[in-house]
Amino acid sequence: MREVCTYTDFFLICSGRSPRQTKAVADEIRFQLKQGGVSVLRVEGEAEGEWILMDYLSVVVHVFTPRARDFYRLEVLWKEAPVLDVSP
Repeated sequence: MREVCTYTDFFLICSGRSPRQTKAVADEIRFQLKQGGVSVLRVEGEAEGEWILMDYLSVVVHVFTPRARDFYRLEVLWKEAPVLDVSP
């Protein structure tokens, strides 16, 4: 994201199959990073679970349900940003 915006270096975009699963994904991200000494600055959307945004300053994490990911289409909105696919 460095090349296309000034407020973060990376977006991490991932999905859960339901709001319950997106909340579990967000909880695990927060837990793992906290174990490494990294705390989240701000979290939005956790109550609803459709789109959870976690701000770690240099990394902004987006956890979507499939419906929300398809609706907001961040990959299309930020298509000029380089992509690093970390899928297994």
